Amino acid sequence: MGMISEFREFAMRGNVIDLAVGVVIGAAFGKIVTALVDNVIMPPIGLLIGGVDFSDLAITLKAASVDAAGEAVPAVQIGYGAFLNALIQFIIVAFAIFMVVKAINRLNRKPEAAQAPAEIPEDVQLLREIRDALRR
Repeated sequence: MGMISEFREFAMRGNVIDLAVGVVIGAAFGKIVTALVDNVIMPPIGLLIGGVDFSDLAITLKAASVDAAGEAVPAVQIGYGAFLNALIQFIIVAFAIFMVVKAINRLNRKPEAAQAPAEIPEDVQLLREIRDALRR
């Protein structure tokens, strides 16, 4: 029973629960960003450059063919369109995380204590006193 109670204590620690919540929210946020990029951002960009669907963009290294047995051999392609979609998704997620961290840092920032005035050197203080005495 010792191992089970240790595991329960570990799982109920605040950090583990916070991490689990973060993972679930992060996964949901990732799905939202994927839908945003695939369905909202990329179609207008594709339309502007000539009706291209970015997810279908690829460089064909070897065309599809039929082998001697009559079976279809799929084409060998580098799918750079899917890579562009993933890159845009990453940029959006990274920017969102940056904004969240920036907001958290702003909330955690301690107000700076009023700085004490710098100590004036003795010779400067004496000169000021002489100046003030001469004005009178």
